[in-house]
Amino acid sequence: MSRKTARLTVDHLAELPDPVRSCLFWELGPVDRARLDERERIAEKESWLSTVLRDWGSCGRVVRVDGRTAGLIIYAPAARLPGAAALPTAPSSPDAVVAATAWIDPAHRGGGLGRMLVQAMAADLVERGQTAIEAYGDTRGRSHGCVLPAEFLGSVGFKTQRAHPTTPRMRMELRTALRWKDEVELALERVWGVVRPTQKATRPIGSVRAASGDQL
Repeated sequence: MSRKTARLTVDHLAELPDPVRSCLFWELGPVDRARLDERERIAEKESWLSTVLRDWGSCGRVVRVDGRTAGLIIYAPAARLPGAAALPTAPSSPDAVVAATAWIDPAHRGGGLGRMLVQAMAADLVERGQTAIEAYGDTRGRSHGCVLPAEFLGSVGFKTQRAHPTTPRMRMELRTALRWKDEVELALERVWGVVRPTQKATRPIGSVRAASGDQL
């Protein structure tokens, strides 16, 4: 089975099922979302992605399994995600990029694809000089309104930044989180142009848990 990540493009959106391809929970505020029908939501999603790609650069990753899109993650500066303002733990920290949402095809869940996407996102942001990622979790054991389950975020290395009974804001410090992940170290080596000697480093507390999560 071939598994690889790639930069999210508008073409990838057409391969996604509904409501994933038309979800505008993050991209628009509640009033603006309510005005659009399904076709308009799909067009708005494509327009948003095109604009962010042009103005800010890569804002998502997909994972491809045997040539088919099996998952994605979307991230962007908070200013590009006005829907987050409706959440009780907003706003995000000024130094953080926001991981808005992610999705894994149900047929491929539990196989590590979610972790692959988070690591690809982190490697991209480190290369671009970012230092932290924040995300809003849902504690109710399900994905709700395109908000990621808090359990999943915790399993891949996020820690609670601002607690809340249902919607905690969670944070990943990129330097700490990436230092101990073999897959991401390979990406960093390409960025820095060095090859590190193979060795086992002592993992920080919580890293073992972070290495195994994939429950989207």
